[in-house]
Amino acid sequence: MEATGTDEVDKLKTKFISAWNNMKYSWVLKTKTYFSRNSPVLLLGKCYHFKYEDKTLPAESGCTIEDHVIAGNVEEFRKDFISRIWLTYREEFPQIEGSALTTDCGWGCTLRTGQMLLAQGLILHFLGRAWTWPDALNIENSDSESWTSHTVKKFTASFEASLSGEREFKTPTISLKETIGKYSDDHEMRNEVYHRKIISWFGDSPLALFGLHQLIEYGKKSGKKAGDWYGPAVVAHILRKAVEEARHPDLQGITIYVAQDCTVYNSDVIDKQSASMTSDNADDKAVIILVPVRLGGERTNTDYLEFVKGILSLEYCVGIIGGKPKQSYYFAGFQDDSLIYMDPHYCQSFVDVSIKDFPLETFHCPSPKKMSFRKMDPSCTIGFYCRNVQDFKRASEEITKMLKFSSKEKYPLFTFVNGHSRDYDFTSTTTNEEDLFSEDEKKQLKRFSTEEFVLL
Repeated sequence: MEATGTDEVDKLKTKFISAWNNMKYSWVLKTKTYFSRNSPVLLLGKCYHFKYEDKTLPAESGCTIEDHVIAGNVEEFRKDFISRIWLTYREEFPQIEGSALTTDCGWGCTLRTGQMLLAQGLILHFLGRAWTWPDALNIENSDSESWTSHTVKKFTASFEASLSGEREFKTPTISLKETIGKYSDDHEMRNEVYHRKIISWFGDSPLALFGLHQLIEYGKKSGKKAGDWYGPAVVAHILRKAVEEARHPDLQGITIYVAQDCTVYNSDVIDKQSASMTSDNADDKAVIILVPVRLGGERTNTDYLEFVKGILSLEYCVGIIGGKPKQSYYFAGFQDDSLIYMDPHYCQSFVDVSIKDFPLETFHCPSPKKMSFRKMDPSCTIGFYCRNVQDFKRASEEITKMLKFSSKEKYPLFTFVNGHSRDYDFTSTTTNEEDLFSEDEKKQLKRFSTEEFVLL
């Protein structure tokens, strides 16, 4: 009886914390992001120049540029930014196995930023960098009053439901399915099918290939569980396992490689890209290369700023899993010495992505945020996408030149070397089907876990 009572107290505590986090991370006041009209803006390899014009910036843009409008590429930039897939805290999703959690508020931000990076890699793979969502500019920011009042109501309802043990799965009532008529040809329709398919792979249900539930299952193999803090390096390995284990036919042409000790072994990457070449499919696999690095010791070294900017200027860059101490962000661009990012720290309601024409608005961020590079936490994971072996060879040469230029007298952040890791006396341990991480990987993950920043 005593144990049962303790379990009930633990469940009640979990539900109360869950309800509190739902309120805390939904209490987001509308803030303006300021951009300079004199400096270009880089977003995942695309450059936008904002030109001065004597008008006011549209209120729904979510950004202000020196209190004046910037004509030129403003709308193109907004459309490009909003088209990136935004994955945030969610509440009221199906319970995570082995826990009482139905939300990732307060602990899942790095998993979310990892999902955003992988989503961008999949967009490059299936849709290309030039793709933008036709309905991107139809999304509008909510004003702070409506956000605040909605949050209070949601907190009250969430807390009452937690106490009574009830969970009601709801989806937003707004849908964009009426816009399907806008797609003028088969190519645009195909793009929209893949757009929805990619988002559905990140749904918050146990069956979603790259959803939170699946990522947590893979994390268990490295000693992590739901509610724990996940660092950028650990998430890189979890994403690799998730893609390797995905059996969806559309995903058989893509793989993930994670650098070992800041080293990318070229032959290992090419082997992964050629792993399943058969007479039926002689094409190379595409690869997403993830490189966990540290940009300094206790604090980020500003000497690395130009390198980070150079990386985000590459069209095949899929972003950076990073953040500032105690908070993870998905970095996708920069202006001057400020990084442009998407923030997962906003709690939204569960969306059932298995239903036809599920609403898309909550998976696209209406306005960018900026942060000084100096505030960036040194622990991060950099990502690149290469469509084939030839693209990988070209990218490795280009990034190597960039690393040499940026390192000056210091050692480079990471390196590309010829050969396999086994050629450099790394012990290779085979991985059992039952155990998704080798012993060496487990040691690496434990080391990364102690080095990276911790949850607030």
